[in-house]
Amino acid sequence: MNRASQRSCDMEVNVKEKAYYENVNKKNELRLRKLLGELPSFCRQYFIAMEATTSSRTRIAYAYDIGCFFDYLHTVNPVCQKMDVTDFPITLLEQITPMDIEEYLSYLKYYEKNGKEHTNDERGLKRKLSSLRSFYHYYYKHELIQNDPSVKVDIPKIHDKTIVRLDVDEVADLLDEVESGESLTAHQQKYHEKTKVRDLAMLTLMLGTGIRVSECVGLDLNDVDFRNNGIKVHRKGGAEVVVYFGDEVRDALTEYMIERQKITAHDGSINALFLSMQNKRISVRSVENIVKKYSSLVTSLKHITPHKLRSTYGTSLYRETGDIYLVASVLGHKDVNTTRKHYAALEDDKRRSAAKYVKLREP
Repeated sequence: MNRASQRSCDMEVNVKEKAYYENVNKKNELRLRKLLGELPSFCRQYFIAMEATTSSRTRIAYAYDIGCFFDYLHTVNPVCQKMDVTDFPITLLEQITPMDIEEYLSYLKYYEKNGKEHTNDERGLKRKLSSLRSFYHYYYKHELIQNDPSVKVDIPKIHDKTIVRLDVDEVADLLDEVESGESLTAHQQKYHEKTKVRDLAMLTLMLGTGIRVSECVGLDLNDVDFRNNGIKVHRKGGAEVVVYFGDEVRDALTEYMIERQKITAHDGSINALFLSMQNKRISVRSVENIVKKYSSLVTSLKHITPHKLRSTYGTSLYRETGDIYLVASVLGHKDVNTTRKHYAALEDDKRRSAAKYVKLREP
């Protein structure tokens, strides 16, 4: 095939297959429109204003949180019960008291809706209140309301959670299990021969780079650069960055690439790096199940998710380099304090080690 024909073929593929992230954003926008259609009409102004500085995924989270607030009012407030949520006037915001919001947060700890039970821990409550504060602040700032009761409600105290990670020997055991499949059930072993090269490449990549599971499933074939040992990933918010990998990741990806080139993917997944058993781009849920399957064979005491693989990588990188800014950069944290919060225990270990370096008197 000559170059002109190749370019023509590439153009046809591009027309047929939109970029993965374009499709994700399109689905998110449609979902957001549905959520906005269930909110009071005056809410649209707020979401239009935040569009330039937030991703569609973030706006969906805000729309869901604010929707919970209005659903609550519609459930418990006698005046609101007489109206549809979509007909709530903006003046309703000023009629809400700090006590109303505190009662709302208490309600969120456990409630039932459409036959389903819902719970919120302290982190869930904090997020709901933060969303409500942002919402109120917008209308107060633009003088559309004269009172903001949300600022008078204290943010729920968050208790630190133990950060779950894999130890060095657990990482080795995990990858050994992926390669051998010896501890899998007979049913699982039937599929293992077909998926082990892919699974080993995915888990090695996540453990060796710290990329998010959403970034992993979004990788295309041309995002892998073996010349420079790097992958191009799409960060939250839309930024594209190159993350570099070592020889172990390179070897696992190289072996998988040989297998991947033999697979004819479905339309819409032709460029996808990692494919499901149905030869479609693998989903986040599928990767979560794969990690759960193998990690349960290694440790029964730790609940390991793809995000825990990310924490494992961050821990290893920080222990080796002691550079919290490097860890923040590689993991894609916009604020180094986010990184420091997750690796505070390691900071303490590092400070403890200082004690052995200073001698006051010769022994």
